[in-house]
Amino acid sequence: MDRSRIDFTVIDGPEIMRDIVLLEDHPILRDEIASCLDKHGHAVTSVGTLADFWPLMPKVRIAIIDITLPDGSGFDAVDRLRALSPRAGIIVLTARGSLDDKLAGLAAGADHYLVKPFSLLELSAIIEALKRRVGHGWSLDPQRRELINPSGAALALSTSEFAVLEILAKHQGEIVDRRFIVEAMGHDWLAYDLRRLDSLVSRLRHRWMREVGKTLPLKTEHGRGYRFTEGIRLI
Repeated sequence: MDRSRIDFTVIDGPEIMRDIVLLEDHPILRDEIASCLDKHGHAVTSVGTLADFWPLMPKVRIAIIDITLPDGSGFDAVDRLRALSPRAGIIVLTARGSLDDKLAGLAAGADHYLVKPFSLLELSAIIEALKRRVGHGWSLDPQRRELINPSGAALALSTSEFAVLEILAKHQGEIVDRRFIVEAMGHDWLAYDLRRLDSLVSRLRHRWMREVGKTLPLKTEHGRGYRFTEGIRLI
């Protein structure tokens, strides 16, 4: 790819966002894109392979994904990220500009499809639009002991409820085994009645629905454990 055809014009940007991942296998291009986006106010984590991208997925809110990669197709990353994080912003960045490629990217779950050569001003503007849509994700406030959704609605939590959500937040996107949760909460696995944990999770879901009016993205993986299906962080 001819990097000289990319517009690297830089403008002053707003506050820095911390959870954008750039998946691009060309090291020089990758560094230049990340540097320019940083100057636009976007802090970017950059990787060059799918193998390096997979561990980052649970914390990704916006991903910029190249399609042609040394260890597979970027379409696989788009598909898996969309399944894991339905609200994530996904930008496909590629030299493949045919209509079929664009349709494949959008069908896999991409929000935008940018064909190289591209303008960093356009990419930055797309990221700003996605930031408004994605919001700030879910948060756990340990001082107030509250769960806060992306719209700002909050629910006061019991000590046990907070402990469970804190464990899930530390293993974002993963299915967390019930035994792991029980032992992380300081209980004896053999003496603990698992119905207590199941009841706690069920009550939390119902309280969230009753007080906030929306479904809590806390999923039961039957026979395995629990998973918080959207990004969540401690503040």
